[in-house]
Amino acid sequence: MNGSGSEPLIELLRHGDVEGGACFRGALDDPLSPLGWEQMRRATADRSDWTRLVSSPARRCAEFARELAETHDLPLTLTDAVRERGFGDWEGRAVSEIPSDELQRFWSDPVGYTPPGAEPFADFRARVLAAWRDLLDVREPRTLLITHGGVIRVLVAEVLCMAEAGLLLLEVPHACLTRLRIYPPPGRPSLIAHGSIE
Repeated sequence: MNGSGSEPLIELLRHGDVEGGACFRGALDDPLSPLGWEQMRRATADRSDWTRLVSSPARRCAEFARELAETHDLPLTLTDAVRERGFGDWEGRAVSEIPSDELQRFWSDPVGYTPPGAEPFADFRARVLAAWRDLLDVREPRTLLITHGGVIRVLVAEVLCMAEAGLLLLEVPHACLTRLRIYPPPGRPSLIAHGSIE
């Protein structure tokens, strides 16, 4: 889709490495590890062109967002709608600690299978897309959203019209930066880059 090149941009930044190691971490509010801070600072180094900063209120996102907002004198909004999906009984548990039959059902059908006590995917997707519509309505020149892997997967899938069944096939590593160009209606947002943006 061709545009003027001056269309607004929204960038999505996943939080960095987190204290506590690899586990199902949705509502669990662990902070960034020292490596995670380094990853986030590296991902945002030499950037001062954002005009708005939005973040999940989870510590692994919000603590760095506050530092970035102060450094660049940016307005910061924390919004619950871009929190990670809650994993219920799986919160804080490593993959090896999940019963294999339940884990297999989740990997096979991450949209249709809800882990015990977890937030249903349809509810998670609905709140994330409501937040996305709010972001689009504001029309800031450059917005940075600091959030979680699950949220970024939902938003990229929405932009690319991906089947939900393929969400887990989209890799979103720590401190991954995704850039989207926002065209005015009736245009649709487009993906410019996903991963490390120089």
